[in-house]
Amino acid sequence: MTEVVELRDALIGQIDACAGGAVARAGTDGDAVDGVVPGVIAEPGTPEAAAAVLAWASEHGRSVVVRGGGTKLGWGAPAGSIDVLLSTRGLGAVEAHRHGDLTATVQAGAVLADVNAALAAHRQWLPLDPPHAERATIGGIVAANDSGPRRQRHGAPRDLIIGMTLARADGVTAKSGGIVVKNVAGYDLARLLTGSFGCLGVILTATFKLAPAAEASRTVRVTLSEAGQIDRVAAALLAHGSTPSAVELAWPPAAMLVRFESAATVAAEQAEQAAALARDAGGDAAVLAEADEAEAWRRHEARVFGGEGTIVKLVVLPSDLSATLAWLDEAARAQSLDCALIGRAGLGVLYLRLAGPVSAQASLVRSLRERLDPGRGSAVIRQAEGELRSLVDLWGPLGDGFPLMQQVKRRFDPGRILNPGRGPGGL
Repeated sequence: MTEVVELRDALIGQIDACAGGAVARAGTDGDAVDGVVPGVIAEPGTPEAAAAVLAWASEHGRSVVVRGGGTKLGWGAPAGSIDVLLSTRGLGAVEAHRHGDLTATVQAGAVLADVNAALAAHRQWLPLDPPHAERATIGGIVAANDSGPRRQRHGAPRDLIIGMTLARADGVTAKSGGIVVKNVAGYDLARLLTGSFGCLGVILTATFKLAPAAEASRTVRVTLSEAGQIDRVAAALLAHGSTPSAVELAWPPAAMLVRFESAATVAAEQAEQAAALARDAGGDAAVLAEADEAEAWRRHEARVFGGEGTIVKLVVLPSDLSATLAWLDEAARAQSLDCALIGRAGLGVLYLRLAGPVSAQASLVRSLRERLDPGRGSAVIRQAEGELRSLVDLWGPLGDGFPLMQQVKRRFDPGRILNPGRGPGGL
């Protein structure tokens, strides 16, 4: 035991020396990832120090797992041994807010809610609303390309990012893109890292295009008698020419939340029109504002992300939505599983929570993947207990592009030290 402690302390000393300050400490039970306690926690306070930690890890062949707010540590394959857990929480600054250009550069460890609080001084915001926005960091959101209901109008991180500073596995830093929307030099590298799950490099800063903060918000809550009405209501809303920022479904029972954010009179008018369209399509609709609206959205997220259970990200064609819900209803009943689902009705991006016997959950996920034709959908397990992870592949079929993904991984991280095995397909 004494030798282990001495070795760990020696590693901490080496990391501190490379980073130019006291950034490392011993891992504790509170730092565990999937029950694995990291040997060393490194929390650098500057991008340069973070790159230095990676350079040291690469030179010594040490595995590195990156952590921001910890909201996505349960995603991907179970962790093996973790030599170094690199925390980005020391990188929490909004480096620049170019409010005249509607862009901002933000360090990876900044919490999304804090970033938007800072941007609000100029009535602007980064229009992302993934789950747990009060804890999720910019780096984790970008690395997972995570988004929320407002993806309907504003897109995902890959649509908003215009530049990035990253550290390669060997500690060399690189810049991609620019600081204004019209400057897109090197933009593809920033997009490549977006959604890479930390397997290709460590995001140090990201530059985004912003949106003006809306003057007012209204949400139409629609109650439906059966899931088949969701298609009709969503199609009616989108065909009408209105501009909702979110068109969300919830099931079971079948319901929708449709949000409008604009000038006060415009938001109110569009909400009333949407409510009338929903009633014409057979639903019961009510317009919500202020506290009632905020509570409706809080409850909506909590249906899937507010507790225990397995979470599956399900992507289907919007035209397949009703058929998919009907199949899920029958399959969940047959397997004696409890389920809840929310998601983007107009985009077919859904999140399914399952609870019940683990073997039954595995069977349902396998059957779900079998009915999704290649190129027409996917079912990726986002959160699950260890037993389920051992019974079914987390990612499912990755298609013909996986060999290319493997080649990119070898180029960016030849030593396989970055989040080893936790990326798509076990990259």
